[in-house]
Amino acid sequence: MDVALVSSTFLTILLAELGDKTQLATMALGSSSGRPLMVFLGSTTALLLASLLGVMVGESLASMAPPAWLHLAAGVGFLAQGVRLLLEARGDLPASTSS
Repeated sequence: MDVALVSSTFLTILLAELGDKTQLATMALGSSSGRPLMVFLGSTTALLLASLLGVMVGESLASMAPPAWLHLAAGVGFLAQGVRLLLEARGDLPASTSS
């Protein structure tokens, strides 16, 4: 087992998920449902399946396109999102209703 890869993946996902909408929704469900263990099991299963889907799509893309293209596409996507957020903040675009 590649402990370094497992550790870096764990830390990346843990830090990315802290305080996001999913965690807040899980906290709300856990506090209002009266069955926090069931909420934990449901949210854990959902994150596992979403991660599995991401890994499978990533592996498929990696086998179809050179890594340089994928890095370029990711960079362009992040830049486009950043420009959109800056334009929204300046008031040049209406605020997005979804995030």
